[in-house]
Amino acid sequence: MPPPAALTSLSHQDLQWLGRVSFGLNAPLLAEYRRLGRAAFLEEQLSATDAALPPEIAAQIASMQVDRFDPARLLGALQLKRRSIEALTPDQRAAVRMQFIQRGDELARQAISRELLRAIYSPAQLREQMVWFWLNHFSVFQGKAALRYLIGDYAERAIRPHALGHFSDLLLATLEHPAMLQYLDNQQNRVGHINENYAREFMELHTLGVDGGYRQQDVQQLALIFTGVGIGAGPPPRLPRPLLALYVRDGAFEFNPAQHDMSRKRLLGHRVHGAGFDEVRNAVALIVRQPACARFISRQLATYFVSDTPPAALIERMAQTFQHTDGDIAAVLRTMFLAPEFDAALGSKFKDPMRYVLSALRLADQGRTIVNTTPIINWLRSLGELPFGRLTPDGYPLTEDAWASPGQLAARFEVARALGSAAPRLFSNEEQLVPSAASALDATALYAESLALYLAGTTQQVLSRARSRQQWNALLLSSPDFNYE
Repeated sequence: MPPPAALTSLSHQDLQWLGRVSFGLNAPLLAEYRRLGRAAFLEEQLSATDAALPPEIAAQIASMQVDRFDPARLLGALQLKRRSIEALTPDQRAAVRMQFIQRGDELARQAISRELLRAIYSPAQLREQMVWFWLNHFSVFQGKAALRYLIGDYAERAIRPHALGHFSDLLLATLEHPAMLQYLDNQQNRVGHINENYAREFMELHTLGVDGGYRQQDVQQLALIFTGVGIGAGPPPRLPRPLLALYVRDGAFEFNPAQHDMSRKRLLGHRVHGAGFDEVRNAVALIVRQPACARFISRQLATYFVSDTPPAALIERMAQTFQHTDGDIAAVLRTMFLAPEFDAALGSKFKDPMRYVLSALRLADQGRTIVNTTPIINWLRSLGELPFGRLTPDGYPLTEDAWASPGQLAARFEVARALGSAAPRLFSNEEQLVPSAASALDATALYAESLALYLAGTTQQVLSRARSRQQWNALLLSSPDFNYE
């Protein structure tokens, strides 16, 4: 079937739809949408066929040390280091610990920078949004112990490969990653010393939701199933032959059958079959097959992409797709993005800080290459949505009431002023004291063929009273037209 004729102009609805599917409009995205039309563009995004980064950005990411850390070797080395510092003096131990913290801070900064650069520059915009969505859904906090060393690998190996795949594969990948196991304490969960923390969050936050129909007894049974699921650092344990056959080691992930509760379990009214780690896999499959899981994940996706109160009929259709496709994330998204309820909600969704900052940067894009992400990290920190910065495991909120308080809007205006003043130090490690003439957002072709066509009359009046290019930029980025999509 031949592709549709190229679209010469885009409607307001086209632009709003495109803004929701992406992290914000830029010139290449508009060109691709015009070339393909909505349906073919969506299929291209769902399959992420073009994920090539600009060469300068790809080179930056390739140079990052976070890309070369293997969790198994890292955790083994940290274990040896902890033993060796016991013989040091208190001052020496303090110095080693400070070095450890500083090194972890740098690796965490690189991990965040890598995600931000991809989100800004990748043509596979929907995949980048889903990477962020799942990083938030399966949230881990960088401030805990060695997690600063692990979050880069967590994003790269647990989240990114499965962001548009099957939910069960994504769920197992997070379950098997040392960042999640350490954050929610499951490496401490063993027979005779049960820790229910991960089992509880697994059901409440990751799969079924707080009203998912499970009981405290189910949490307790899942915690027993998860015993022995932990982190392997150093040589494998010595096990008798029957247990050795059940031992699993994959990188830094370890299932130790000697620490696993071998009793019979009953979860959600079903007997959990299997031995060893197969018991874990079967329990995960059972949970994912629950209608409550399909509805919970569909509701979370619709709340992020569609509306703070998504229509029940849309959630139900998405949940049916989830169940009929065995949790195919791309299929669920297709149902959502092509739904009439999605179009009806365009223009009403308030951007969270991540979408706000990245969409502003993409709007201001004039072919320049960001070489310093520190200002972006600082803006997101000031707005309260720094990646890997959520202390609690529930992830950042998805609704407007969390981001539209007076304090939040004041902080957002300060970010808008910084962005509107030539975005200091983004394109150079040197401070830009004098904004360039090209820093005016209304001078960009992208602005002229998108926002400018549909600005509300009140916004146009406010902009007409701006006393400088920098103030005009800040007012535009603070306007309802830009903050809602």
